[in-house]
Amino acid sequence: MTNRMSQMTALGADWWNDSGVPAELGEAVALGATGGTSNPVIVSQAVKAQPTLCHPIIDRLLAENPADTEDDIAWKLIHTLAIDAASRLKPVFDATRGVKGFLSAQVNPKYYPNQALMVAQATQLAALAPNIAIKAPATAVGIAAIEEMTARGIRVNATVSFAVPQALAVSAAFERGLKRAAAAGRDTDAIRPYITLMIGRVDDQLKRVAEAEKIATTPGAMDWAGIAVFKRAHQLFKSSGRPGTLLAAAYRHEGHWSQIIGREVLQTVPYTWWTKFNASATEPRLTLEDPVDPAVLAELRAKFPDFIRAHDENGMNPADFLTYGATVHTLNQFLGGYDDLIKSVRARMLP
Repeated sequence: MTNRMSQMTALGADWWNDSGVPAELGEAVALGATGGTSNPVIVSQAVKAQPTLCHPIIDRLLAENPADTEDDIAWKLIHTLAIDAASRLKPVFDATRGVKGFLSAQVNPKYYPNQALMVAQATQLAALAPNIAIKAPATAVGIAAIEEMTARGIRVNATVSFAVPQALAVSAAFERGLKRAAAAGRDTDAIRPYITLMIGRVDDQLKRVAEAEKIATTPGAMDWAGIAVFKRAHQLFKSSGRPGTLLAAAYRHEGHWSQIIGREVLQTVPYTWWTKFNASATEPRLTLEDPVDPAVLAELRAKFPDFIRAHDENGMNPADFLTYGATVHTLNQFLGGYDDLIKSVRARMLP
């Protein structure tokens, strides 16, 4: 093998491209990627970074739908890019008989307080292609929506998720939803749910706390926080057989890739990061079962209650998920990204 991502694939450790941009996704699939992800922030970034791709689509949609609002056009753009991305993954989906090859499309971040709106939009997004999974937030309201989506036979990828208790709560919702789906006569083997843990955002949360509270730490210690959370979640899922495949996301450094490589989990890696990893001096190996240094764990536990909340099985209750610092920060970013997308559409409507 001449590149690291193909070497990772050869180990049996699957990865996704954390972008639904066609060119990036096509390049990733050629190196063995088995899925892709999208959300309004990613689409907004694509409009800014690739105007030659996105502006003609927006202009065509405006010409075809002159009475549409900015939001209408934004979602038609999201749908167009999702259909394109899903088609690029369809060969993987077909070759694996529906086991791999999914594109994750996210519900409107503005819907986070409303279960019914999330479920209604999930139904619409899932109908765009047979190989689409729906991203919904792992908050109390979002988890209720996730159960309902699963019961309706919609494949779900929980997002805005950072903590072991979130992963466990989502898995319990999957279990309830799968039982309801089976009772309704649905093929539960085809649902295949996912649980994203945004490991880099766990690190970010501790670093924000450390800066605000002037907490001194051993250099590099906080870079292990998200890795430790992911490894702990994997241990619990492996020992119990809970439903849901764990999916790592939100990369900040090479360790987020190299330290959680395993056959039982997935990684969804942004294009800019996997291209860096592809040229890394680090040769991939199966590291998921390798323990985090106990001294690092002890330091994180001693200095950061937010690490304990994320790492421990009973660190938070579902009512706490929405107010956890990483959740607040991420939802605000997603909402801001959606606003930016609307502004980009408006700029084409009112040039």
